Amino acid sequence: MRTKIGIGAALATSALLLTACSGGGDSTSSESAEPSSSATAEATEEAIDATGQTLTIWVDENREPAVQAAAETFEEETGATVELVQKNFEDIRADFLAQVPTGEGPDITIGAHDWLGALIEGGVVNTVDLGDNAASFSQVAVDAMTYDGQIYGMPYSTEAVALIQNVDLVGEDAPATWDEMIQAGIDSGADRPFCINTNGETGDGYTAYPLQTSFGAPVFVQEGGSYTSEVGMGGEAGEAFAQFLYDNGEDGTGYLSTTIDYDTNNQLFNAGECAYTIAGPWVLGSLTDVNFAVNAVPSAGGETAAPFVGVQGFYVSSQSENALLANIFLSDYIATPDAMQALYDADPRLPAFEGVDTSSAEFPDAIAGFQASAEQGVPMPSIPEMGSVWDFWNAAESAIIKGADPSKTWNKMITDLTAALEG
Repeated sequence: MRTKIGIGAALATSALLLTACSGGGDSTSSESAEPSSSATAEATEEAIDATGQTLTIWVDENREPAVQAAAETFEEETGATVELVQKNFEDIRADFLAQVPTGEGPDITIGAHDWLGALIEGGVVNTVDLGDNAASFSQVAVDAMTYDGQIYGMPYSTEAVALIQNVDLVGEDAPATWDEMIQAGIDSGADRPFCINTNGETGDGYTAYPLQTSFGAPVFVQEGGSYTSEVGMGGEAGEAFAQFLYDNGEDGTGYLSTTIDYDTNNQLFNAGECAYTIAGPWVLGSLTDVNFAVNAVPSAGGETAAPFVGVQGFYVSSQSENALLANIFLSDYIATPDAMQALYDADPRLPAFEGVDTSSAEFPDAIAGFQASAEQGVPMPSIPEMGSVWDFWNAAESAIIKGADPSKTWNKMITDLTAALEG
């Protein structure tokens, strides 16, 4: 028996969602969002009757089959209609920002967490309820979808760089520190104890970020789990990391070099010339000739080596006329073991939901290592200011690795970046 949506407990949930819709979401709090979980649960103890209502969902080709499977069950149990619109993933962010204000956008879209700042600034995204299975989500994934204390997206996967090591040279045991890793690499007799992509002379702050955070120098200051626009990588901690780059750069040990780009790094590691590297799961297909293991990145500066964590998930439009129904679809039909497994099988990224079976992965043994690295990571900042960081940051790192004065170069980068952010 279906219960008409919009009565009883569903009204309570709707009220909360309407509150979230108003004022760009700044009138709600994390405390006020919590009751919607129980309200939704009460509302769906009996299948809702959403006959005549339609949800439009944007999804890319890879993940469409998994969303389609959840949509078919949703349609069968609620009477609603789901229209899936296949989009190129590269187009979704811009199209969502452009079309939601005109009323032409979808009710739900798939997307990346680092879009969130722009989506909120554009007023096109609503808060979501993770539902009864909220505890099954990876905390770092939920944090990535959180902005000013409110959850604006339902995560389903994560990705992060990790330490990849040649087990024929250094075994499978994870080194605890940078020095321990380098010594093991030297003892192995490898041509290079360690190599890392620096994107040539452009610099690659993203890949080296866990080494930087181990010095206590995050790119932006975090408060209450959310990023502020205050640059966090200045001061003594930043200078210590800059000195590390110099000491291990081309005028130092040479372990870091601007002659190494992405392809060169993969070739060196695959050929057995490097004992260790830091890279993401996207390189594994290039490592066809080497036996490797994946572990969390060791600390160089004494603190936890926390990589950036990227998250994929689902957003609900702020202009959706079916916000309640969209939220029920996500909390009751996507946040389930079956749907999360289907999403993984369709697009095997690191799952953000516990219990997903990853044994079908092309490199199943590597999954645990990447997940361990992600679990000690931090969300990639989704604030709009992040877009201004890369050119200053990458250029400073590259210059120091090439031999520029570390403190002077780093502090100039901090000054220039801060001025750019302040406009």
